[in-house]
Amino acid sequence: METAQSRQQAAPSAFTAFARFVFCGGGVGLASSFAVAALASWLPWAFANALVTVASTLLATELHARFTFGAGGRATWRQHAQSAGSAAAAYAVTCVAMLVLHQLVAAPGAVLEQVVYLSASALAGVARFAVLRLVVFARNRSQAAATVSTARPVQATVARASATTDPAVLCCAA
Repeated sequence: METAQSRQQAAPSAFTAFARFVFCGGGVGLASSFAVAALASWLPWAFANALVTVASTLLATELHARFTFGAGGRATWRQHAQSAGSAAAAYAVTCVAMLVLHQLVAAPGAVLEQVVYLSASALAGVARFAVLRLVVFARNRSQAAATVSTARPVQATVARASATTDPAVLCCAA
């Protein structure tokens, strides 16, 4: 059984976490871009993007909890909810990017749409990494550190002073 101490020590460096984030999040993002393109042929693009964003966020949050940030297990409901907030912002960025593309280019091709979508996703992904590392999964490490530090026996010497009611002594002490 893994202890809180070993989970805390397993927390990766920022560089390692970012590399894992790119691998996991990038892989899910790349698959998502193809899924959005496929669904958009049957559904409005924004709705297809919303469906894929929900599914990919659930998958990516689990991957990030287990692998990217060394949280030591499955993502909690709180982490999923916080991750969903950052994913909603990423969804907005990709929708705005595609809206701008369609305002600038009358009939963009599939390759141009993919380039714009993936570029917007990458930009949003960097911001998501910061949010996930500093907010969503940071609490897990600080809670693990608190658990480790409070799990050790603490020896303390308590000196007990005799209580005095003499006003002169109390004034000097204050």
